[in-house]
Amino acid sequence: METENMTPEEVLEQKAQKLADQKTIVKKKERLLLLAIAIFVLVIAGVAVAGILALEPGEETIQGQADCETTRVSGKLPGRIVKFYVQEGDYVHKGDKLVSIYSSTVDAKLSQARSMQGVAASQSQKVDRGTREELKNSAYNVWQQAKAAEEIAQKTYQRMQSLYAQGVVTEQKRDEAKAAFDAATAQVQAAKSQYDMAVNGAQREDKTAASSMEAAARAQVREVESLLEDQVLVAPCDGEVSEIYPHEGELVAMGTPIMTISRLYDMWVSFSVREDKLKDLPMNKEVAVTIPALGNKKTRLQVYYIHDMGSYAVWQATKATGEYDSKTFEVKARPVELVEGLRPGMSVLFDKSTAKPANKKK
Repeated sequence: METENMTPEEVLEQKAQKLADQKTIVKKKERLLLLAIAIFVLVIAGVAVAGILALEPGEETIQGQADCETTRVSGKLPGRIVKFYVQEGDYVHKGDKLVSIYSSTVDAKLSQARSMQGVAASQSQKVDRGTREELKNSAYNVWQQAKAAEEIAQKTYQRMQSLYAQGVVTEQKRDEAKAAFDAATAQVQAAKSQYDMAVNGAQREDKTAASSMEAAARAQVREVESLLEDQVLVAPCDGEVSEIYPHEGELVAMGTPIMTISRLYDMWVSFSVREDKLKDLPMNKEVAVTIPALGNKKTRLQVYYIHDMGSYAVWQATKATGEYDSKTFEVKARPVELVEGLRPGMSVLFDKSTAKPANKKK
């Protein structure tokens, strides 16, 4: 062994050297551990700082949505869809045929109304024409017979009066002749009244009632005919057929929407803007926007509408900071120039750095 040839002093010196080497190794390990801890702390601190910076609010993007005016097509006629002349996506012009509707019930009502109109017209004509000629002649003959009977009764009374004055007949006979004459006169007056009624026809009230009934029948026919005017519905404006609700063969009620026409030439963009951002979108200002769906196309809009969306549309609460609840406003703006390809539903991004006042019209 090597230690066997060493003196005691050399052995002690060797042990002391080994102990010193071990202490040196321990110190190196301690320094490495401290360095690792320091690096770990620095990494944690860096991540924390980066997180804090990431949580800081940046510039908010105001995003809107394109939309356009729409017209819902509906009719007064309840019935069954017979045929559609257009499909979704077709562009139509005002007056183009859209859909055909058939109603057997309304057709039956029209026949009934026309029949009632004919009855009322006949009744009115009858009243206007008055009494038939045969009845007039009969009333005239009765009147003439009553006049002849009156003349006979008058002559008889005059003779009885003369004989009574001469004392030939009694007073009773004279009175009977007078009563017969008076009765004949009354009969003449009654016959004359009947003849006058036959000549004049119906009373004024009867004529008015008959005329009103005929007018009511005509109005009922016009009402049913107005319903049948909607058997074929036509486009009320130019635009694109964006949606059709029923299918062919289905029943539709009065006023049921059948399709929607989008007026793509009347486009606008709606933004939901927190009130502290309204300064960037004042009334009548032109603003620059980007349309991602059209390859980030740049265009300009002019603000024409600003309205509070109500207390239910609070964007965010700031009372925790001692300020106020920030509400949301709806802002609408129209393109300054026609934007080809712009369709309802497309996103529109507002670039506030390019906002400028609109040109005032002279």
